[in-house]
Parts: sequence; C-alpha cells; structure tokens
Amino acid sequence: MQRAGLESLPIIFFTNMFVGATLAFLLVLTLKQFGAAVFAVDMVAIGVLREFGPLIAAVLISGRSASAFAAEIGSMKINQEIDAMRVMGIDPYEALVLPRVIALVIMMPLITFVGMFAGMLGGALAIWGSLGNGPAFFVQRMYDYVPAVNLFVGMIKTPFLAITIAVVGCRMGMTVKDDVISLGRQVTTAVVQSIFLVFMIDAIFAMLFNGFVF
Repeated sequence: MQRAGLESLPIIFFTNMFVGATLAFLLVLTLKQFGAAVFAVDMVAIGVLREFGPLIAAVLISGRSASAFAAEIGSMKINQEIDAMRVMGIDPYEALVLPRVIALVIMMPLITFVGMFAGMLGGALAIWGSLGNGPAFFVQRMYDYVPAVNLFVGMIKTPFLAITIAVVGCRMGMTVKDDVISLGRQVTTAVVQSIFLVFMIDAIFAMLFNGFVF
C-alpha cells in the first residue's frame, strides 16, 4: 500500500494541479469571447471530478505500479523464486498477486481524491490569476452549481481501474521468460496495456454515466 499509493501522492498531486490550471486557462481564454468566463469554474470542477482526476491518477499509477509489479515478479521468476515457492506449497498468486491487487484497490480512491483536490486547486489558482476571483468564489460557485453526483461518477470507476492496473502488471511479470530481454519487454508491455485499458474503461464509464445530469 505504501509503495503503490502513498509514495505516488506527490507526483499525482502536482501533475493534476498543472492539468487543472491548464484546463482553467484554456476555458477562460475561450469563454471570455462570449462573456461567460465565470462558467470556467463549473467546467473545471466537472471535468476534474468526472474525468481528469481519475484518469490522470490511473495513467500515472499505470506507469509507476504496473511496471514495478511486472519487474518485481518477473525478477523473481528469472531467479526461480516462484518455482521454489511452488515446491514449498505456496501459491504464487495468493502470495504475490493478491496482496498487490488488494493494496491498489484500497489506495486508488485515496490517490484519485488527492488528484481531484489538486486539479481543482490548480484550476482555482488559474481562475484567480485570470479573472481576479479568489478561491472563495471558486468554492462557492462549485458548491452552488456542481452536483455531488460528479464526485460519485469519478470515484466509482477507481476500483475497476486499480484491479486492471494490478492484474496487468502481475500477469506480465508471471509471463516473463528466463532472460533479461523478456523482462524488459514484459515491463514495457505492462505499462502500454494498462494505460490502453485505463482509457478504454474510462470511456465505457463515460458512456454508462452519460445520462447523469451535471
């Protein structure tokens, strides 16, 4: 849980903050032409809560944890440690895969929530600098016009993303052959496949919750 979650919080926080700030700047720049720059608050909050917070967190965790899981288990397989575990009657999936899946499922909601907070913080600072409306205005408008259902839509997908990332990383580690070249290939494949599946799952949830009103 510490390696998969707590140690990744700084990069999750700052990346989401920069994404939120960039999104806010673009929205203010576009909406100013129509005299509707104030709606940038609503759009930033909805975008971060529903999509960008969970998605950015999952992509970064894919690059960080899926590769780590594949490398750790793959190295054990090269060193024949997994074969030794089987000889001793220890199930490798129960001892190596299950703890990693459970840890990521537990930590992913926390990581996502921190990412959502950071994204809205970045958006609030960008809007403050662009429009002169302080963070209190951002919070009040979000409270008035952004329903809590958007937070639910963002958080409900996190366990599925976590399971996907952990399973892909562990599966690629288990399929490593007895050479270092195979280890490098499987680690790369774990990252690519997990990121691809993260985007696919996010798109599926976006379609499923398309009827939920903002």
